[in-house]
Amino acid sequence: MIISKALILAELRNRGQNHRADFVDRQLPDEVDTNKHGGLLATLQLDLEKLASSDPM
Repeated sequence: MIISKALILAELRNRGQNHRADFVDRQLPDEVDTNKHGGLLATLQLDLEKLASSDPM
């Protein structure tokens, strides 16, 4: 599944995890392949299905 990095960053910033958001911003491309970057995304404890459903891509 492909989701926008902007959605991930927004969710992390909403949680107050600004340092993690900054790190993710440097590490991931604008369009994030959840299979390719699954390890990093798993550590963020995000609901990827929920994020994907709100992604206008």
